[in-house]
Amino acid sequence: MLDPTQAAVAPTLVEVKGLVQRYTLPRENLFRAPAQVHALNGVSLQVKAGQSLGVVGESGSGKSTLARLVMALERPSLGTVSFSGRDLNAMAPAELRRARRDFQMVFQDPYGSLDPRQMVARIVAEPLTALSQVGRAEMRERVATVLRQVGLRDADMDKYPHEFSGGQRQRIAIARALITQPKLIVADEPVSALDVSVQAQVLNLMEDLQEQFGLSYILISHDLAVVDYLCDEIAVMYLGRIVEQGRPEDLFAHCGHPYTRALLEAVPRARAGGARRRRGAQAITSQSASTAGCAYALRCPLADQRCREVAPPLRGLGPGHLAACHHAEAVMALPPVAAEG
Repeated sequence: MLDPTQAAVAPTLVEVKGLVQRYTLPRENLFRAPAQVHALNGVSLQVKAGQSLGVVGESGSGKSTLARLVMALERPSLGTVSFSGRDLNAMAPAELRRARRDFQMVFQDPYGSLDPRQMVARIVAEPLTALSQVGRAEMRERVATVLRQVGLRDADMDKYPHEFSGGQRQRIAIARALITQPKLIVADEPVSALDVSVQAQVLNLMEDLQEQFGLSYILISHDLAVVDYLCDEIAVMYLGRIVEQGRPEDLFAHCGHPYTRALLEAVPRARAGGARRRRGAQAITSQSASTAGCAYALRCPLADQRCREVAPPLRGLGPGHLAACHHAEAVMALPPVAAEG
């Protein structure tokens, strides 16, 4: 993690401006235009070199779409994604291919993301093989080195994925991302498929690698505890919009958006009489629907006529703390969720 002084002087590695993504659904009626999914609705953010940004929200909030656009796996409908000052979507294919050395991805499922027919040596070497010409001996040495960096052995190169546990497989996936010596790793729910004890091991590994290599992370997660542990900053997404952004200590102690508060209240907590999960809201609104006002108004206990008619801008509540809510000050004045119960 970066301390505030380091963050102030660190160069910007990733800059996302006005990102919009629409997906057209199959036509259901010959006489009507096909419906569209509004996956992202004007997302803007920055990631500094050496910084970890956590992106949280329910399923359907646009987190994974954002990850794919940052990785240039898709082109946005509108907006730009810049890496080290260069617009990824303005690059020629050959230039983008060379740039991919600097940003890699770790996927959610350690069982499905590794080819079961390939040995670990080939799986880990795959990004480097695709991006450069390296001799066989040098390739094996680099694979052995990166496996040691993630806590595995040289002998593991000649095994297949089914011979490893889930945590070990995710270490292999991280080694595959590290093989090109990237500046950024986008991790999409990297520990959600693992047991809690194994999650801690993988998160400790990611933190150690960040300190060792100066990595930046964009960590996509629905688990607030995960992003609290690893991230310098958190962006909360709802229906393709960032509704709150700030340091973990600000969001957890004095969140300024009712949706962030609902997420915090939904975290299971030990209580007298057993654990209870508070339910802060109903099912997420359809992404094919657009609203004139606040997208969260239908679920928000504080919503009034203004909320239903005027979309709130993302505005400052304090140093580095932003929220898109007309009633942000009232939300911040509520007792911290951690102190309840």
